[in-house]
Amino acid sequence: MAQQKVVLRISTMTDDRTKQKAMEAVADIYGIDSIAADVKENKMTVIGDMDTVAVAKKLKKLGKVDIVSVGPAKEEKKPDKKPEEKKPEAAAGKKDDKK
Repeated sequence: MAQQKVVLRISTMTDDRTKQKAMEAVADIYGIDSIAADVKENKMTVIGDMDTVAVAKKLKKLGKVDIVSVGPAKEEKKPDKKPEEKKPEAAAGKKDDKK
């Protein structure tokens, strides 16, 4: 399986206590890399290589769960650093005198 991003709406997640319970319930599932919860919008975002149905089942114990979206997790693109080109030194002005 590939990394996926799952956004869930949990109707009972209205305060920090239920947010903490939801995060603890999901944290037990194998393959989860990160969990983010937004109490204002009642949404939880889970990123990782996990079973979406297992996540929904765990959260169903807390209240009604709606799966908003499931998609591939966007990987951060690191900008490729180009190696700096070394300018050839002017050999005309410098001469090595070896004796």
